[in-house]
Amino acid sequence: MSLSKVPLSPHLQVYRLPLVALVSISHRLCGVINGLGYALFIIFLISIASGYEIYSISYAVLTSTIGKILVSMWVFSLYLHMCNGVRHLFWDFGYGFSGKSPLISSFLVILFTVLMTGITILLYLM
Repeated sequence: MSLSKVPLSPHLQVYRLPLVALVSISHRLCGVINGLGYALFIIFLISIASGYEIYSISYAVLTSTIGKILVSMWVFSLYLHMCNGVRHLFWDFGYGFSGKSPLISSFLVILFTVLMTGITILLYLM
């Protein structure tokens, strides 16, 4: 059999990933983003301890439009990672694997993430 007749396996871009897989991938990505966000938060805390001049610079960055967007994205990442972690906790106890439960829990993770992020951003902007 020649190599040209061997069927090629389709690449990941050909498939439409199910929502459960997308939430799982985003959970891992949010873990990395949260690590970077924690590092920036520690830098902010160090700027507070370093004196008024350095703190005023970091405060100006965080209260700028770009800073607010980045903080909002980090809050979304924190909530998505937390909600999906709660779902994994249920899975560790053996709940939520049958039927459409994984799909429903994926929707619930996204719903609660958006709700909690929206509430937090509204409180942050006030």
